[in-house]
Amino acid sequence: MIPTSSLADYVCSCEFGHFPWDEWEKAALEKGVPGDLAKLGREVMREAFQHQWTEDLQYACGLFDGGKQMLTLARRSPKRARARWQRWLDSDGLRSYRDPKTGELKP
Repeated sequence: MIPTSSLADYVCSCEFGHFPWDEWEKAALEKGVPGDLAKLGREVMREAFQHQWTEDLQYACGLFDGGKQMLTLARRSPKRARARWQRWLDSDGLRSYRDPKTGELKP
């Protein structure tokens, strides 16, 4: 578990290839998560940090628990995980959404 106040310090101290999202992807693959879903989860976790999504979403994206909840979701309900994570990516952390009728990105 990483304290909120030191998340940036922790991430900046990681060696290349050993960021939290890299470690999560490796663990997910070891636990049998399909490769494409593990890659999506890694991307979500990375974007949550790099784009400074809300703290609630950063928690949901596993930045403070090593991705334990994400791993559980990916294993129990891969379709739900994929839909949720793709929505977060498409909306840049729920900052915008795509109108289903027009395809237009809205704030």
